[in-house]
Amino acid sequence: MTVETSHAVPVLKNIATRLRIESIRATTEAGGGHPTTCMSAADLVAALFFAELRYDPAEPQHQHADRFVLSKGHAAPLLYAAWAEAGFIPRADLLNLRKFTSDLEGHPTPRLPFVDVATGSLGQGLCAGIGVALNARRISSDYRTYVLMGDGESAEGSVWEAAAAADYFGLDNLVGITDVNALGQSRGTQHGHDLGSFERRWKAFGWHAIAIDGHDMAQILGALAEARSTTGRPTMILARTLKGQGVSFLAGQPNWHGKALKKGDELTRALAELDAQLVPEPAGARAEIRRPPAPAQPPPVALSAASVAAPAYALGDLVATREAYGTALAKLGDADARVVALDADVKNSTFSERFEARHADRFYQCFIAEQVMIGAAMGLASRGAIPFPSTFAAFLSRGADFIRMAAISGLNVKMAGSHAGVSIGEDGASQMALEDLAMMSAEPNMTVLYPSDAVCAERLVALAAYHPGPVYLRMSRPKTPVIYAVDAPFQIGGSHVLRESARDVATVIGAGITLFEALKAYDLLKAEGIAIRVVDAYSLQPIDAVTMQRCAHETARLITVEDHYAVGGLGDAVARAVAAIGAVVTRLAVREIPHSGTPDELVHYYGLSAQKIADAVRAR
Repeated sequence: MTVETSHAVPVLKNIATRLRIESIRATTEAGGGHPTTCMSAADLVAALFFAELRYDPAEPQHQHADRFVLSKGHAAPLLYAAWAEAGFIPRADLLNLRKFTSDLEGHPTPRLPFVDVATGSLGQGLCAGIGVALNARRISSDYRTYVLMGDGESAEGSVWEAAAAADYFGLDNLVGITDVNALGQSRGTQHGHDLGSFERRWKAFGWHAIAIDGHDMAQILGALAEARSTTGRPTMILARTLKGQGVSFLAGQPNWHGKALKKGDELTRALAELDAQLVPEPAGARAEIRRPPAPAQPPPVALSAASVAAPAYALGDLVATREAYGTALAKLGDADARVVALDADVKNSTFSERFEARHADRFYQCFIAEQVMIGAAMGLASRGAIPFPSTFAAFLSRGADFIRMAAISGLNVKMAGSHAGVSIGEDGASQMALEDLAMMSAEPNMTVLYPSDAVCAERLVALAAYHPGPVYLRMSRPKTPVIYAVDAPFQIGGSHVLRESARDVATVIGAGITLFEALKAYDLLKAEGIAIRVVDAYSLQPIDAVTMQRCAHETARLITVEDHYAVGGLGDAVARAVAAIGAVVTRLAVREIPHSGTPDELVHYYGLSAQKIADAVRAR
């Protein structure tokens, strides 16, 4: 506000009332939505948008503007109303809420330029906010990040992963605001209006905690000012509110979650009550949005995979793809300052420590907290970084909901999972990712890559960095021989045919470690006078459908071999690719829960070895 503080309160209270009015109108017109949760947070949002945040309504993606993340995404109508009040959205458009033809969806998505990450799956906003705040450090900006949360979502474990991480990183440019309205969807929340309970928890996690009346505008402004002056740690503002505040028959009442007011008497009564709350404003008083600083915007970065140093291996070298991943990541960091790495306390196994050794200021240790690792990567990606979060592939499943929301957001998060499949050996089933390809491939916006050797791994890491949208890279634990020349070409959606003749009776398609079993099977069968084709399907999504269909036409039989369960992996990807021509795929895959053993024992026992492949070819 540029007006005096004594004049600010009535102006902001009127804005909050208008936000409530617009939220009710929009949800009633839509016939659904969450007006009461918008009403509880309206005073908080009015103070934030029109007294605290520095932003340019004409340029929501300004690099140095303060950022706002609506973690309680079901309050989307409130967010849209705030941007209408700021002048970015025409007020009439608010009545298009939830329509198929409108980007004002039921929960916010980055289709709207003022939304950084899709929200609405509760417990994710604060994790993303950590990444957004870390990005300010990356670009040496003083922008601040504000995350509005619900008290109900504070039951999510991811919130407390975020609490610990923000304290560890000392993010004093991060402010959380919990709307403690005491009502969830089906009943009262865990702690009700017990602000002391919330305060003790946040303080125990190292945060500066401030408890306030969330409908007292002077207290809200004071808390925001206190948060701005707090250094060395993040701040959580705990605001006691009433769900449905402003309308007598809604305020603090249960059973209104997710219900719009009916047109007619309900709507008329509610709007009349709110209209009556508008107060005269002091002469000359008006809300004026605080603008961000305007340093020169950096020129666009014109880099590509070709900007990254080439692999340096000799044919036959034994190198695990997880090790090549670490080498490639460090090279990427050399070439592009936007590349950052996140780790879940396995950097010495994924070899992301090689990136840390050269770019420690862009390496973020999240410890054993995969949800906040993926969430922070989402926040970083939303602000222009190219994040590579990596861990054991099995543990990425802990962040599955975050991965889903990253795909919905279309964010440039490049995930790497190592130690996949039974080929990891003695550690046993809990460590063997055998469903990761299915989980990742289920997302339509996800690219899924599975390198077999070190050259392929380095090339795919570089390609992933500059491919739009989320990418999953599956890395193996065992060392495998380098089979590609350092200048071999790779592309998203490509494959390589490594063995081929006019006499091939079958095509065997592998990826990762199973490619080498396929090559051994080729030698076994060749000695018997049987010719097979061998294909490296290093890109599973998108799959190289042209090559798969050509091989189906030319060899009659397709056999896939994958260190993965039978559903959702390589076999299904190939089957989809050749379904249009009626080809049938024989699938060799892990079909039961495995147990410990040596890699060779397990690969053979579960039907993936060269001998098992040869048996499948002979059984025509």
